Amino acid sequence: MWTPPNAAFGPVWAVLYTLIAVAGWLVWRRHERRAARVALPLFVAQLVLNSLWTPLFFGGYALIGPAALWIALLVILALDLLVAATIAAFWPVSRAAAILLVPYLLWILYASTLNWGDAALVALA
Repeated sequence: MWTPPNAAFGPVWAVLYTLIAVAGWLVWRRHERRAARVALPLFVAQLVLNSLWTPLFFGGYALIGPAALWIALLVILALDLLVAATIAAFWPVSRAAAILLVPYLLWILYASTLNWGDAALVALA
């Protein structure tokens, strides 16, 4: 099956959030640089979308039904773009920080396919 086992989510997110935090710190410590002042708002924006997607995807269905899965899909697609933009913005400030965000981008791209699949399956039911 395409969905990972439930036991994988905790360890994966623990590693990803550690990488995200270190990447943010590497750029934040250079906050006086113009490129960092552009990159940090993108970083915060993607964190906001990340925090919105989880309750929307996992809890929204019970509240508003199938529409929650489609709204969550829009949120995670925007998150995909914001994380990619954050990586690009981090690159001139700290290549290490940009590289640290790549596993996160790959994981949320994977999550995007799961979100899309769930939304499509519910729509077909």
